[in-house]
Amino acid sequence: MSTREITLTELESSNVSTAEEAFHMDEAAFKAFYERTSRPLWSYLARLTGDRALAEDLMQESYYRFLRASLKSVDEAYQKNFLFRIGTNLARDHWRRTPRGERVDVEAMETLPGNDRTAERVQQSSDMGRALAHLKPRERELLWLAYVEGSSHDEIAEVCGLRSKSIRLLLFRARRKLAGILSSPDEDWKMRARS
Repeated sequence: MSTREITLTELESSNVSTAEEAFHMDEAAFKAFYERTSRPLWSYLARLTGDRALAEDLMQESYYRFLRASLKSVDEAYQKNFLFRIGTNLARDHWRRTPRGERVDVEAMETLPGNDRTAERVQQSSDMGRALAHLKPRERELLWLAYVEGSSHDEIAEVCGLRSKSIRLLLFRARRKLAGILSSPDEDWKMRARS
């Protein structure tokens, strides 16, 4: 499949009203929304992927797709969840295209900035950063959304594309796995993460 550039003539002759309808925010509203959501979204994507540059790319693509989408609701909480879901899906698409042998960069994850006190505590603890790197992407998604973003189970389900009833169990399992990694008397996982 190949892509081609659209000429200005084709753009002018296209249905402008349809394109304008897709952009559901004016510039001032988008700027305010961006100011409130860009740092949390970038932090979330950076923690999931372990790659700052990739997180930046995914964030830009998320906002582009967000602006092009026709949203059912103008509620800001819904819009934020929708934006995070777009980012989550883009990260998952990236993982599908990435060979399984590639690991998350633990050193990069340790220095990622957060968006509140909880995120700062996670970053300051190198063991926590290394332990998070040993979790599956879905487990990192769930833990980040629940404990850094403070999302409800319904909001997490909406972002991750899961049923609300399953979030409680999945969070329990992710917390238990993380606790097991952190409390392991075997320092081997810490040494592997440092190398």
